[in-house]
Amino acid sequence: MRPTVVIVGAGFGGLRAARALRRAPVDVILVDRNNYHLFQPLLYQVATAGLEPEEIAKPVRAILRRQKNLEFRLLEVTGIDFAARRVLTSDRPIPYDYLILAVGARTSYFGLEDVARHGFGLKDIPDAVRLRNHVLECFERGMLEADPERRRARLTFVVVGGGPTGVEMAGALSELVRLVLVKDYPRLNLKDVRILLLEAGDRLLAAMPPRLSEAAARTLWKKHVEVRHGATVSGYDGTSARLTSGEIIPAHTLVWAAGVQVADLVGRLGVPTARLGRVPVEPTLQLAAHPEVFVVGDAAYLEAGHNPLPMMAPPAMQMGETAATSIRRLIDGKAAVPFRYRDPGTLATIGRNAAVARIRGISFTGFPAWVVWLVVHIIQLIGFRNKLFVLINWAWDYFFYDRAVRLITWWDRHPNPESRP
Repeated sequence: MRPTVVIVGAGFGGLRAARALRRAPVDVILVDRNNYHLFQPLLYQVATAGLEPEEIAKPVRAILRRQKNLEFRLLEVTGIDFAARRVLTSDRPIPYDYLILAVGARTSYFGLEDVARHGFGLKDIPDAVRLRNHVLECFERGMLEADPERRRARLTFVVVGGGPTGVEMAGALSELVRLVLVKDYPRLNLKDVRILLLEAGDRLLAAMPPRLSEAAARTLWKKHVEVRHGATVSGYDGTSARLTSGEIIPAHTLVWAAGVQVADLVGRLGVPTARLGRVPVEPTLQLAAHPEVFVVGDAAYLEAGHNPLPMMAPPAMQMGETAATSIRRLIDGKAAVPFRYRDPGTLATIGRNAAVARIRGISFTGFPAWVVWLVVHIIQLIGFRNKLFVLINWAWDYFFYDRAVRLITWWDRHPNPESRP
């Protein structure tokens, strides 16, 4: 009887592991609560009306339909019975011989419940569409607002977190306003629009060299984004953000890009955890007490040098491949292989013709970095259709200064728009 490999999570790590097992003598069961694989690095472009959700997501069944040894199940995983080797789900338990946990991460609000309640995260398609709706409606309501102070508050957008997501979100939001919405709302005074990027540390893009951090900050300032360092948010009530310094910023929009932590499932596994709730693993990505279980991607805590591997797509994809290789070796009676991370470099775009990059120890900025960012993201998108439509949308935006998806699509519209988050 062939061994059964269960993979929990159809993100970057889980999908790469599933594909790597396509010729292995195993039966693969891939489980996820969503029926699609999401290309998260472009999620902010959905939130800023540049792309449609289906252009950065693809059904898992369509991606893996030719893989004969794989079965996909749309289920919520509720726990793991390590002793009985069963994955507990919202339906029935799934027995396994080998298990790959690629459960991903969720937004961390660091205990700020009012920020979680009133702010906007950016981890999945519903988050991005909700934020797009909100931003566009802020302009519609701003057109109707007679009071100048209330109008300025409605047109103030606060982005919290100076990592790649925050930098890219702030830059894209600025270009949406300054290049596109200015044509849609000619009667609005652009001086009423304010975009702030708040970073608690002393520089943006802390994982990059200081020169690139400074270049990113300068570019954002040129795009009329107010960049503040040492600015820590202590609360948000939906109409104003409070900083630990005591400053109050009237704003009807707060986008939280300041932190992540592992998915809730990890906290229910009963295994030791490290920083951000990540699970310490052996160099082979196995759990020490359960060598048949591999943890990959954001949920895995493994140090490279003196720092844990970043919670990003490249480590997740490489971990997925390594876990699949080890499972094939274990089936053949050989030892699992240790994980070796190959750093492909770091990229962040700040908008039109502007990006920062560090690849193979070489740092560069501006148009060349932007072109590299475009090529890398087009290559990594799954499916020819998605690559084509994203490329067309980007070209349209570049040449005509237009965003394709300026739609407000509230499916749960309330009689009073003010009652909506």
